[in-house]
Order: sequence, then C-alpha cells, then structure tokens
Amino acid sequence: MGYIEDFKKFAVRGNVVDLAIAVVIGGAFGKIVTSFVNDIIMPPLGLLLGGVNFNELSLTLKKATVEAEAVTLNYGTFIQVTIDFLIIAVAIFVAIKFFEQFRQKRKEEEKNPESPIEPPEVEQLLTEIRDVLKESHTSQNRN
Repeated sequence: MGYIEDFKKFAVRGNVVDLAIAVVIGGAFGKIVTSFVNDIIMPPLGLLLGGVNFNELSLTLKKATVEAEAVTLNYGTFIQVTIDFLIIAVAIFVAIKFFEQFRQKRKEEEKNPESPIEPPEVEQLLTEIRDVLKESHTSQNRN
C-alpha cells in the first residue's frame, strides 16, 4: 500500500499537473506548427524550388515487385519534419525570451518600487495656498 500512497503524492504534485498540461498544449502546438509548415511554408518553398513537393521526395532503394512493396528512403519527409522542428524551436525560443524579459521587468519593479510621483508645480503652489488659507481661517476663529 505504500507505493500507492507515494504515487498519489507524486501524481497530485503541482509539477506533475503542470507537466501534463504542458504536454497537452505542446501536442496541440505541434499540430498548429505542422499545419503551418505543410500548408503555409512548404507550398511556396516548393514553388520556388521548381514545384517540388517535399513529401514526395524519395530515393528508391529497391523497386516494387509482385511480392513486396518498394523500399524507399523518404528524405523529403525528413526535410519537412526538420523544418517543423526549426519553427517550433524558434517559436519556443521567442516565447521564453519574452517571458524572461517580463519576469526580469517584474523583479526590477519589485526591487525598486516607484517613488510617489510629485504633483506638478502649479498643484503644489495651490496646495500651499490652501494650507495658508486654512491656517489663517483657523487662527481667525480662535481670536
């Protein structure tokens, strides 16, 4: 029974839940990036390279026979997956840099809380005049 309790403690820890959420979001993000690469990046890239469809690029190692399918080296798919990876890596890098800058800014704000903003000079003068008038009015009431 000790293992079950240990597993429960492990499974409900915040880090495990955060990791599970990250995996789900990462999977969805991967699908978005794959669609971005397949549907947005690769068609114009293939067009620039003379109408090449990267998914179709392969090298036939052994031709198909009646008994067996062809053996191919699908290097086009590898190129496409590599481009997927590079785009994901760049997107994650940019997101991490953004969050680091945000976190650094918050730390600086916590270390150096903003000093109270001084009111404009006109407002300070009006406040002084008000205070003088209050004092003179208070002193007149005493007499």
